[in-house]
Amino acid sequence: MTEKNKILIGGIIDKPGSSKDYKTGSWRSQVPVWDKKKCIQCLVCVNYCPENCIPLKEDKRVETDFDYCKGCGICAQVCPVKAIIMKEGK
Repeated sequence: MTEKNKILIGGIIDKPGSSKDYKTGSWRSQVPVWDKKKCIQCLVCVNYCPENCIPLKEDKRVETDFDYCKGCGICAQVCPVKAIIMKEGK
């Protein structure tokens, strides 16, 4: 961890707007696996992702940003066609 990314005791945010500096994807114990052929682009997963780590490109979802995904599995739970499954691993 660099001095720039040092997390302060008590989780104090000393610099607003700096969340992109802290890549939290390493906290994950499960990884979402997205089947783009099965996906109907309803974007429910995008709206429910608490970390906002499912990006859009030309109004369609693209692969999850694993630098920030914590593997909570909400995307898999809300997907109406089960195009996302959770697997063990980073």
